[in-house]
Amino acid sequence: MTKKELSEKLASNFDVQKSEADKMLGFIFDEVTNALTSGDEVSIAGFGKFSVADRAAREGVNPSTGAKIQIAATKVAKFKVAKQLKDAVAQS
Repeated sequence: MTKKELSEKLASNFDVQKSEADKMLGFIFDEVTNALTSGDEVSIAGFGKFSVADRAAREGVNPSTGAKIQIAATKVAKFKVAKQLKDAVAQS
């Protein structure tokens, strides 16, 4: 499902115009992004938890040359699926 499809479902289920549904969806995504960039977690009961994790610097290999390279430390967004969602997917 794409963002456009999700927006269309939101519009039809809540009887709002598609432009309003786009704004609502954009607001939700912006708030999740803002929370994560601030170092906060976002927990949605029954769905899952978004968080930020630190990845340590490490040594890697350039696949085209075989040369060893240093990969810098970085932060990554993570998502942990809630048990309720995991069970629903397993039973589908």
